Amino acid sequence: MRKKVVYIASPYSVGDVAINVRNTILMADKLVEAGFLPFWPLSSHFWHLVSPHPYEYWTEMDLEWIYHCDCVLRLPGESSGADAEVKFAAAIGIPVLFSFDELLLHDLLSVR
Repeated sequence: MRKKVVYIASPYSVGDVAINVRNTILMADKLVEAGFLPFWPLSSHFWHLVSPHPYEYWTEMDLEWIYHCDCVLRLPGESSGADAEVKFAAAIGIPVLFSFDELLLHDLLSVR
């Protein structure tokens, strides 16, 4: 059975960037342990260190990834980027969930 792909929409630049990336990685670990396949766009943080690109380069790519995901998980915290990802996902009919528990419940209720 195919694993459900979860796009993690999370804060990046508001607050401590290192803590925001860490929190996203910890959620990705939790998702893998629960049987999901996470996509975390903040991985571009490391790519950007090696090959910098403008902000729009990353956000454009992030929105394209949403088409390939089964749902979006919005982590708490202020973020215009994550808010834009949520708005985009909702506009194209991708479910948006706001907690790990909500994701688990949605997964139980949805047809695999």
